[in-house]
Amino acid sequence: MVAVFLAIRSAVKRAREQMQMTLVEAKTYRWYGHSRSDPRVYRTKAEEKAWRARDPINVLSKKLLDEKLCTQQQLDAIKNKAFNTIEIATKFGMDSPWPKPEDLTKDVYVEETYPIELIESEKDLAAKAMAATAAFEAVLDSSTARTKKEAVEQARTKIKEQFGMEVMTIAQAVVAAQAEEMRRDNNVIVMGEDVGLYGGAYQATRGLLAEFGNQRVIDTPISEAAIAGGAVGAALRGLRPIAEIMYIDFITIAMDQLVHVGAYNRYMFGGKAKVPMVLRTEGGVGRCIAAHHSESLEAWLMHVPGLYVVMPSTPYDAKGLLKAAIRSDNPVVFIEHKATYGQYGAVPNGDYIIPLGVADIKREGKDVTIVSYSRMAMWSLQAAKILAAEHGIDAEVIDVRTLKPLDIETIAESVRKTGRLITVSEGFPICGAGREITGRFMEYQFADGTCGFDYLDAPPVNLAAADVPPPMSEPLELASIPSVEKIIESAKSVVGY
Repeated sequence: MVAVFLAIRSAVKRAREQMQMTLVEAKTYRWYGHSRSDPRVYRTKAEEKAWRARDPINVLSKKLLDEKLCTQQQLDAIKNKAFNTIEIATKFGMDSPWPKPEDLTKDVYVEETYPIELIESEKDLAAKAMAATAAFEAVLDSSTARTKKEAVEQARTKIKEQFGMEVMTIAQAVVAAQAEEMRRDNNVIVMGEDVGLYGGAYQATRGLLAEFGNQRVIDTPISEAAIAGGAVGAALRGLRPIAEIMYIDFITIAMDQLVHVGAYNRYMFGGKAKVPMVLRTEGGVGRCIAAHHSESLEAWLMHVPGLYVVMPSTPYDAKGLLKAAIRSDNPVVFIEHKATYGQYGAVPNGDYIIPLGVADIKREGKDVTIVSYSRMAMWSLQAAKILAAEHGIDAEVIDVRTLKPLDIETIAESVRKTGRLITVSEGFPICGAGREITGRFMEYQFADGTCGFDYLDAPPVNLAAADVPPPMSEPLELASIPSVEKIIESAKSVVGY
């Protein structure tokens, strides 16, 4: 026991003074079986006796008595106090009434609401950002500048003059959101592999180390479980960590910490705990880096009680949603798309957040509803533009932005109007996000007693990735996910049904 104390004291001193980690290996012994039904046939009585003789409590007790540092009565008092504490806690639990079934879902999440004024004003802000982005793209298309960099700068200046907004990439928007929240709240920290000196694999933490230092921007070892677990622990202790998992594919290694220790924590402790953390990562195909670095695993995360899942499609959304996620008292998985970090868009000046759980109607229409998120929302907009210009089909495009909580009301009202539903996702098809959205719509209950199914004029279409690991070959990679052409053909099919 003294050896453990000295080792831990040394490790703590090293961490505080040198910012260095120490791995402490402590060998111990489990006196009882793995469960009440465990017969412990895998060890002998002699083995148990030998380990009992080495038990730290017994060894320390004997040392204290031999050196006359305490009496047996004092040791017995400590033991009795410990046993009494356990008995009191056990009695409290046994004597407490059973929980009420109607409270089954209580304390899974920290309940968060947004003022209706904020929700309505955000709709106007989103529309303005969309208009400013469209104007930027038009200026860029008509530019006669000699280089793309020069054309972008000229277009940026024009948009700032006309709309009062900055034009930035999604990567820059992610950096800006983190920096603003770190200035606003000293409890916000950033941690992950290569987030500091390197600025992140996709430069989404660039410049943060220089401004905030290595006490708040922490480069971690290559251990996704440690990154997620460290973030959970920091959140439970009152910080607001932003932990980065370099690729969503590696979140599989962190799932135990993220789910069982993070997402379930509040519920398992009766609502007495909060885990205000953001786990940032990126997914999707687009760089031909094969199955271990190209997955879209958002549906896995949607399945977990206690987690929020957010996926932005524009710089405006990325910044506003990330700021809201950092301020949330719930654990949020924030998934960016690796192929969109260089995507430009208009972003308002000043502080703003986008309420989590509120979808954005990025294009209004009357013939068919296309529901999507992340990069597929942009491809859906491209498809809608072609559908209108070449086929006379007026598509409404909804970007859910937050997969969980899902704004099913906005989707339901849209399909009630159009009578047709297409979901577009880059995730795998079986038990995917699109099927969840469709299922939620089918059973949605309107105020008049009707349900979503009653308003469908054609079978819903779920466009998703093929049921294959993401290929490395570029032609196969492109063939494995929905395309603008596939969205167009699906819309033509359901409208003509």
